[in-house]
Amino acid sequence: MYANTDRLVLGMVPSVEEVSSSLVREYLSRKGLKRTIACMDEEHPRTEASINNRSELRQILSIEDLYRKNKLQNNPLKTLLEVIVKHLIEQVKNEKPVSSEVSPRRAQTSSMDNGGEEDRSPASVPSKQTRSRLDITATFPSQATNASLMPANDRKSSNNQTGFRGPDLGVQQDHPAMDSLQDKKSLIQKEPEKNTSETTQRSRTNRIRRGILVGPVPQESNRKRNSRKVSQPLLRGEEETRPTQDGRLVTGSLQGSRSEIGSADRVRAGREALSVSQRTPSENSFERVRLSMVTTAKAKTRPSVADLDASAMVLDDIEDYDDDLRELCDAPLRGTLPEHSLAGRPMDQGTATELKTLLLGSSLNCFNIEWRNQGFTFSDTHDLRYGIVQRKGGPCGVLASVQAFVLKKLLFESTESCTTGLQRLRPSNSIRRKCLVLALAEILWRAGEEKQATVAINSGRNQFTPARPYRSEGVLEKITCLTVENLKDLELILEQHVEQFEPGMLGCVLLTVSAVLSRSIQKVQEDMDVPTTTLIGAHGYCTQELVNLLLCGRAVSNVFDDDVELDSGNGNMTLLKGIKGHCDVGLLSLFEHYNICKVGAYLKTPRYPIWVVCSESHFSVLFGLQRELLTNEGGGTEFDLYYFDGLANQQEEIRLTVSVGRLSQSSQEVDTDLTPPLELCIRTRWKDACVSWNDTEPIL
Repeated sequence: MYANTDRLVLGMVPSVEEVSSSLVREYLSRKGLKRTIACMDEEHPRTEASINNRSELRQILSIEDLYRKNKLQNNPLKTLLEVIVKHLIEQVKNEKPVSSEVSPRRAQTSSMDNGGEEDRSPASVPSKQTRSRLDITATFPSQATNASLMPANDRKSSNNQTGFRGPDLGVQQDHPAMDSLQDKKSLIQKEPEKNTSETTQRSRTNRIRRGILVGPVPQESNRKRNSRKVSQPLLRGEEETRPTQDGRLVTGSLQGSRSEIGSADRVRAGREALSVSQRTPSENSFERVRLSMVTTAKAKTRPSVADLDASAMVLDDIEDYDDDLRELCDAPLRGTLPEHSLAGRPMDQGTATELKTLLLGSSLNCFNIEWRNQGFTFSDTHDLRYGIVQRKGGPCGVLASVQAFVLKKLLFESTESCTTGLQRLRPSNSIRRKCLVLALAEILWRAGEEKQATVAINSGRNQFTPARPYRSEGVLEKITCLTVENLKDLELILEQHVEQFEPGMLGCVLLTVSAVLSRSIQKVQEDMDVPTTTLIGAHGYCTQELVNLLLCGRAVSNVFDDDVELDSGNGNMTLLKGIKGHCDVGLLSLFEHYNICKVGAYLKTPRYPIWVVCSESHFSVLFGLQRELLTNEGGGTEFDLYYFDGLANQQEEIRLTVSVGRLSQSSQEVDTDLTPPLELCIRTRWKDACVSWNDTEPIL
């Protein structure tokens, strides 16, 4: 009957989903529903396989003939979806006169062969009327019940007592289609009473109101459920229920003939409705259906996780809002985070525009490939398992800052390992991943002034539809922000999403965005001497403001202690903002050796012997194993420092022995161009220090 329809549905070349989405978008576009299109693009983003050409869409659907016929009409339809729907409706109307009543002799023979109790074999040939009804069901799929999944006693009761079968087994009538209501009532009275719970009765009544048989709901694919849910409003609109004077339910389909629904369906709906009114008190039947309608309406408003009661969920009720429940189950909640501590919000274009302007200088700029492909991936070299590897130049300031805090957790705060000293630098995968989570949490918590923090997570789909003057690149558009007000909750969220930072390709971008949002865009701009300064400079390098934000929680532009006021002339004063107090991790700069800047004591003498080293626009890490070296400042002191550079393709451990006050006068006169920059940085902290590379090749 629907050979042409089957070709339309099954002959889609790219994919059913993409062609269907393109059909809907074409309909919305022709109707001028721009806001609806924007919502659709947000929830179901376009892909490379999306079809944006109407001519191509017509060719894929093979509806060129239908399209030409539509153009010849006096009032042609504007959208392809309307053309297809009109074609299907006309096919249904043309097929309707062909259907006839079921032959009484055939029905009687079938009943005798089956003994009136067993289901007819699926191989039996259905009647024309049954085929017509099944064809309509295929076109407008309803929540049909598979009788083969029903218990044996239910199948027996369904066939014997009510005189009809499930929609997939055909119709067997023992009486004419237009029996009187009293005859139907007498048939229903033969069905024995069943003890069912109130929840089950409400579900049965709810489904009867929709014109559906009582029975278990077969498991279906997501695509079937979606198509079924589209057709439900149509059926519910046709079968609107209302109470009679005696309180019994009569469906709208019993009040007159409906061309879309066969007479057998009307008989089935009427008998089932009467059976419920018989089994429940007449004064309560309508009230229960009303409560069921209220429950369904509440369920469709997407209840919170706290309001869901798993014990009260019945399989029958899941049909109404199964998609909502599926989304709740797929949410990244592990049951240990308090619901009130999460304040997830999707990224909007306004925030994304401000972020791009702050990070890159303009909303039309994009992150370069070095940033987009850089996460926090640890080294596999045995002696360097603590080290984070950098693929290419650019985000080294972010990587070095995180590396410094990972070392702090690993060497001085980790309680999961009984090892000490160098043995802690060979952590297991689980320990170093845990240290990474704690390091990220500390950075974000400090940026949020230890009051709150925001974690930027890649949701995998666009959260807004980009529009000019914003340039889309598939990074900020996919971010969802989770805000917490507790350090433990922050650590838990990062642990749940650590795969987006450690092996993830956007780890550096996500951390930078998280730090800025934790501090807030406005405060970051207020921290800087010049509010228009960007956090990512030329060639993708990290600016000092970004490194200070990660190390100290404030995006100040300078590395000296406190603020400094400069006289700009004419009585004007210029305020230069510096570091406000001692930091856990310090910083040493080669620029200080060249008298370009002055690193203050707050960064030179941190709480832990770990320093981020700035040398010629590149950031690396220098650290010691004993906190005592921070207090031993006298001459003759000797200690070891370890150096790690994630970009240098380092294959061995670099241990430096520093001897304070032993640099001879002749050594000071040596041309500094031949001195490794790392040694010059060390001497900005320990004057006259002599550095031994211990048989490793000096890094020039």
